[in-house]
Parts: sequence; structure tokens; C-alpha cells
Amino acid sequence: MAKDTTGRLRVTVKTGGKRKLSSKLWLERQLNDPYVAQAKRDGWRSRAAYKLIEMDDKYHFLKPGLAVLDLGAAPGGWSQVAARRVGAADGRGKVIAIDLLEMPEIVGVTFARLDFLDADAPERLTTMMEGGADVVLSDMAANTTGHRKTDQLRIVGLVESAAAFAADVLRPGGTFIAKVFQSGADADLLAQLKRDYQTVRHVKPAASRQDSSERYVMATGFRGGR
Repeated sequence: MAKDTTGRLRVTVKTGGKRKLSSKLWLERQLNDPYVAQAKRDGWRSRAAYKLIEMDDKYHFLKPGLAVLDLGAAPGGWSQVAARRVGAADGRGKVIAIDLLEMPEIVGVTFARLDFLDADAPERLTTMMEGGADVVLSDMAANTTGHRKTDQLRIVGLVESAAAFAADVLRPGGTFIAKVFQSGADADLLAQLKRDYQTVRHVKPAASRQDSSERYVMATGFRGGR
């Protein structure tokens, strides 16, 4: 082991066997990430929980009794936080979560394995919500190809789809949060969000890795209807 720049002991993973360099680097990052270790101690499914905690501690959009839709939920860190803060386990609030991957059960969360981009996804989600949502969260990430322009188009398209769906299901005053990347929301999407919501901002939680380009667009105060 060696120490990093903060003086903490750093775990180094040896190469060899069938382990690729990319796998080695990912494993080292996980083993040396303080948020990963803290998530295990605190019982969160993933380090991503701290991103939502930080945003809600500052902007207070997860209130008891609200209905939350979590898009791209697996492994469930955001759903856990949302369920706890809206009181879903006690029946005061509601959390609906979907993902392409299976997700183990979380108390207070209704989960469906579903591709958000499927043609029938919006109708199925609307039925599951039974009356609309107060908060739509999207931590979805598009599959990347390595081609910058193609990947950017995929990222923008996914966020636009999530934003369009949020505008259909959110109640007046609602909140929409979606993962974007360093460039932030596309100009056309940003303009639409500013028409639909009272306040639109970009945020980068401290829990986001410093070397990551991810950030989030946060739109609050949904005006209701288009």
C-alpha cells in the first residue's frame, strides 16, 4: 500500500491473469473511494446516494408525502434516499423506480424492470404512478461508443426524453433532476426547461468524482402543462 495526497493509505491492485487494465483501474478506484466505503457503513446501495442527499439537503425537494419517480434506479441508492425522505415505507409518500437491470427489493419502493426508451414505457409508468409525480429523478446514462459526437447525441436524447416525460407526469410545483455531463443541458433543452420551470440550475455534488465530467440539471417549480 502507498499513501495518496491526503495521507490516506491507498490500495493498489495487481495486474495479471485475465484482469484487464481498465478493470484494474476501476477496482482500485472503488477500493480507494471514501464514498464507497461510507456507503457500505451507512447501508446505502451505492455511493450515488450521497449525491442525492447533498442536493436535497441544499434544495429540499424530497418532502414527506411526495410521489417520486426514479429513472435508471439500479442498484438503488437514490431510491433508498427518496423512500426514506418522503416516508414511503410508512405509506406517507411513494417511490416508483425502473431500470434495465434487476434491482433487489427496497422497502417502500415499487420497482419495474423496464427500458425507459421502450415505446410502451411512458404509458406503463403513468399507470404505475396513479395520479402523477412530485419529483422525477433521472440518473440514467446512455451507452457510449467512444465517438464523442455520437455519445453526446445519445446523452442529450436521453435527457430530452426524460424531461418530456417529466412534463407529462409532474404536478405543479414539481422537480426534475437529470444527469448530464460537463457541457450541461443542451441549449434547446435548457430553454424548454426554463419555460416549464421557475428555476433551472446545474449542480455538481461533492460526491461526484472529481475526475468525472458528470453534473446534474435541476429544474424546480414546475409550472404545470405546456
